[in-house]
Amino acid sequence: MKIGFIGLGIMGSRMAANLLQGGVELVIHNRTKDKAATLLEQGAVWADSPSEMGSVDIVFTMLAHPEAVAATALGPDGFLDHLQPNTLWVDCSTVNPTFAREMVAAAQARSIRHIDAPVAGTKPQAQNAELVFIVGGEPSDVAEADPYFKLMGQRVAHVGGHGMGVSLKVVVNSMLGASMAIFAESMALGQALGLSQEMLLNTLVGSAVAAPFLAGKRPKIEQDDYEAQFPLRWMQKDMHLASVAAFEAGAAMPVANATKELYRLADQNGLGDEDFCAIYKFLNRTADN
Repeated sequence: MKIGFIGLGIMGSRMAANLLQGGVELVIHNRTKDKAATLLEQGAVWADSPSEMGSVDIVFTMLAHPEAVAATALGPDGFLDHLQPNTLWVDCSTVNPTFAREMVAAAQARSIRHIDAPVAGTKPQAQNAELVFIVGGEPSDVAEADPYFKLMGQRVAHVGGHGMGVSLKVVVNSMLGASMAIFAESMALGQALGLSQEMLLNTLVGSAVAAPFLAGKRPKIEQDDYEAQFPLRWMQKDMHLASVAAFEAGAAMPVANATKELYRLADQNGLGDEDFCAIYKFLNRTADN
């Protein structure tokens, strides 16, 4: 089996590296080739454009947003028109459910199979092959991709048909973004009231009211280290996708919509490339002012 992988950012580069370490014959592409240098040294084969994926049996995509997915699949150098019939496309990008189903239709019109398989986890989990794949699609297609999921992650959750993987992912990231924001806001309030950062972290992190993932963000806050594990601007994007999905489904999202705008403000203030927990830095700066 020959596997293609398109999108070598923070997550995709590490996922592709784990495939290589598992002995997979891998063809890779990224918008900027310099990000592929290490993978090429490790034995991956470079494709000059997505359209050069025609020889692969399965193609994985891990891209930033729906527009990037559409351009990579359907653009002038897109891969969909060049894959062999019955090739499997596994899209690990976080997109909204309606868009995912549009890609399913585009793939099926070309006799290409498709599953949506966004991931739960950030940079450390991608590095250590500890991702959870949240998958929507036909059971037989999920089973075909399963050996490769296992090289990149610790668990596969097949949650339903086409579009259901990304449906659950936007729910998960909506909770994640809102949880981070309310924790950051509460920390900023405590510090404005004269409570020390150390005391607040000791009291709140690990308490019944704090989300478990915050234990992993504590060192970044303590050390003022906001190197991105998951960039803040992509959290804002995912909150927006949740808002779009809610609008289409007729669901009210007052908290998520307010949180989305908070991340947008932080992005506009120069924090977009930092880890999404930099929302704490933004709110604490705002409180100081």
